[in-house]
Amino acid sequence: MTTPAQASETTYSVLAAQRSYLDRGSRSTQIADIVRTCILDGAFKPGSRLSEPEICTALGVSRNTLREAFKSLVEERLVVHELNRGVFVRVPTPADVTELYSCRRVIECAAVRGLDGNSTDLDTLHAALDDADTHAAQQDWTGVGNADIAFHKSIAALNNSTRLDRLMNDVWNELRLVFHVMDDPHTFHQPYLERNHAIYDLVMHGQHEAAERMLSDYLSDAEQQILAAYSPAVRT
Repeated sequence: MTTPAQASETTYSVLAAQRSYLDRGSRSTQIADIVRTCILDGAFKPGSRLSEPEICTALGVSRNTLREAFKSLVEERLVVHELNRGVFVRVPTPADVTELYSCRRVIECAAVRGLDGNSTDLDTLHAALDDADTHAAQQDWTGVGNADIAFHKSIAALNNSTRLDRLMNDVWNELRLVFHVMDDPHTFHQPYLERNHAIYDLVMHGQHEAAERMLSDYLSDAEQQILAAYSPAVRT
């Protein structure tokens, strides 16, 4: 695995391109939104140092405003502040991975188990699979990973609970960090795209018990594969 120590100049140009989106609203909130998007999209990789001078210059904001934005991202567990070193994109630990997948098993499996085949709208699941297939055809495996999260986010949403949706938001964001830690997104994501299609087919045909079993196995396999890929340095 790779954990860059410093983001490239090209990455900061991505921030500069977003400068026009800042308005008179809460600038720290807007900055947090922009930096969060760059982190989740992989522009800033896990382990990357977020340079205050570079970001302030790119977005035309003060350090105090940026530090307020960083506080929000620390609370979301997307960045960490290291004394005398600066702010870094967080590298999820193996314990984080285990907790994330435990949470996913509870929420996603409950959603499938409680499905009412006569009233459930599965359009968002189908759309996420189509998006994943499009990215796979383009060999964009990071895009496949993002579509994978959209698919499973849609499964969790089948619980029909806005409270659960809000609670799960941080889970999906942290999961994207985990995916960015993986060295080879092609090898990692391709088999799970096929399994997402299989889960969808079972749900479509009302085979909810079989779909739940397949989903549980899927999540357990993904968790073990990620943990096995973690380097000794990340394990400690």
